[in-house]
Amino acid sequence: MTNLQEKLKISSESYDQVNKFLLDGNNPLIKKFLDVVKKYGTPEEINAKASEARKIENLMGKLKEFNSPYVKDLEWLIEQRDSGAFIKIQDYYKKVLGDKYESTKFADDFAVTLELSALQYFPFLIEQAKKAIKHGELMPGRIIRVRKMKEQEEDHDILAVAAAMNIIGASYVETLDTKGTDGSNVHLGGPETITGYFGGVGQPNDYALKWIDEFLYYYTTYGVRQVLNVNPGTVILAYFLHKIGVDIEFKISVFMGNDNPYSVLWTLMTAKLFSRPDGTTSLIGFNFSNSVNNETIELSAIPRKDFGLEDVVRFEHHITETYKSIVRQPYDRTKELVEISSKVKNISAKHEGALPELDTTRDHPSDILDYFIDKKDIIDQGMWDAVKLNYLDKHDSVNHTAQELIKNGIPVIAAKNLHK
Repeated sequence: MTNLQEKLKISSESYDQVNKFLLDGNNPLIKKFLDVVKKYGTPEEINAKASEARKIENLMGKLKEFNSPYVKDLEWLIEQRDSGAFIKIQDYYKKVLGDKYESTKFADDFAVTLELSALQYFPFLIEQAKKAIKHGELMPGRIIRVRKMKEQEEDHDILAVAAAMNIIGASYVETLDTKGTDGSNVHLGGPETITGYFGGVGQPNDYALKWIDEFLYYYTTYGVRQVLNVNPGTVILAYFLHKIGVDIEFKISVFMGNDNPYSVLWTLMTAKLFSRPDGTTSLIGFNFSNSVNNETIELSAIPRKDFGLEDVVRFEHHITETYKSIVRQPYDRTKELVEISSKVKNISAKHEGALPELDTTRDHPSDILDYFIDKKDIIDQGMWDAVKLNYLDKHDSVNHTAQELIKNGIPVIAAKNLHK
C-alpha cells in the first residue's frame, strides 16, 4: 500500500507543464483574463481605487450627494456604537451563564463567527440594531448579501451597507449579478435556475470573464472586496486575480456542492497552488453542502491545516436554512455545531432562516426564492413586513446559537466594533 501511495506524487514535469501553459504569451485563456484586468489599471492602481472607495467618509459623502435618507440611519448607528449602547461581549456571556460565568473555561482558539444570510435591504439592519440594543443581543460578525447588485446600486443600498459594515466591524459578502439567474443559461429561466447550480451552470461560456469584469467594477467603485463564488471557472479566475496582486476575497457558495472531504481537498489544493508567497489566498471561506456531517468537517480540517490555510480559510456551515425551497425541514444543526466547534477551528455558523419550530408558525415562512424578487415587487405584493420579520427571525437564531455555544465554553465572534 505504501508503494501505491507513492504513485500519487505529482511530478515536477507536471508542474512544469502547468506553468508553461499559464505563462504562454499566446495562451488565449490567460490573455482574455488579463485584458479584462487591464481595463481597470495595474493591480496596484486597482487596489488603491478600492481602498479609497471603501473609506467611510467617501461612502457617506456619496450618500449625502444623493440626499439619501440612509445618512441619518448611519449617523444614528455611529452614535449608538460610540455611546456603548450595544451589550459588551463579556456582559452577554455573563447574561447567558449567570453564576457559571466565573467557572466556565472558554476554548479561545475555537471561537465561532456568528453569520447571518441574507441581508437584502439596509433598513432591515437598522431594525436589527434597535432590537439588539433593546434586548441586549449580539449583532453578527459576518453578513451575506444576495440582492441584485444593479438594483441596490440604484437605491444606494450598496453604499449604505458598505458604510454600515465599516461602522459595526463585520465582514460581508456580496453576490454579483453574473450568475445563472441573470439569463446566462438560455435553457433555464428565473429563480428556477437555482436548481441548476448543482450542474455548474452559473457562468457558462464567456460569463466567467464577465464575472471578473463585474467584480472589478464594484471593487473599484464601492470597495466591495468579498463576493460569492458559485462556479469552478470563476473560482480559478479569482485565484488568478489574487495571484497577480488584486486583493479580491471570495467565499464559495453552498451551491458548489463541497459535500465530502475529497471535494474539499480539491478546493483547498487549488487554493494552495495559487496562494501568494505569504501564504494568503483569495479563498477566505466556503460553505459546505447542507448534507455534510461532522466527520466530513473533521476530515476536511486535515488538508486545511496541512496546507497552512487554517487561519486563512473559514469553514462556513449552515446551522439554519430558509424554511422553504432549499432543504427538507426541520433543519437545525445547532447540536452538531456545538460538538464540532470544540474540535475544528475557524468555523462560521451561518443562519439562513429561523429555528424551524418558529418559521413554521409564520404566515410567510422564510423562502430562499424571495431573494430573487425585485424590491418593487416585494413592496407591491405587500411582502415587505413579512420579509423583514423573516430577517429578524434569523437574528434570533444567531443569538440562540451564540447562547448554546457559550454554555459549552465556545467563544463567539460578533460585530467587533459594537460588542467590545
